[in-house]
Amino acid sequence: MSTTDVADLMAALRDGRLTLDEIAELFRRRTWPITRRPMPATYAEMAEQQDPEADVPGSFDDVRAAYDRGEITWKQYRTLARAVADAINATARRHGNISPGAAD
Repeated sequence: MSTTDVADLMAALRDGRLTLDEIAELFRRRTWPITRRPMPATYAEMAEQQDPEADVPGSFDDVRAAYDRGEITWKQYRTLARAVADAINATARRHGNISPGAAD
C-alpha cells in the first residue's frame, strides 16, 4: 500500500517528527484537490450521487481518515481543517472566485 504526502505528514505528527504547527503551515502552503461533487442538474445525477465516493488520496480525506482511526485528536483535526480552509480560500482569492475576507 502506498501512502500520500498527507498520510506521511499524519504519520510524522503521530510519531512526533513534526509539530502540529509545522504541519498546519505546510497545509496552508499546499494546493488541495477539490473532492466535492458538482451540484446535480437532473434527478438522475442526484440519484447517482447517493452512493458514497471513494476517498481521494492526497486530499483532506487522509486527515479525516486519520481522525476516524483515532490517530489524531479533535484539536489537531480542527487545527488542520482550518489550515486547509486557509489554503483553499487563498487559492480561490488568487483565481478571483471570492473576495478578500469573504470566507474568513
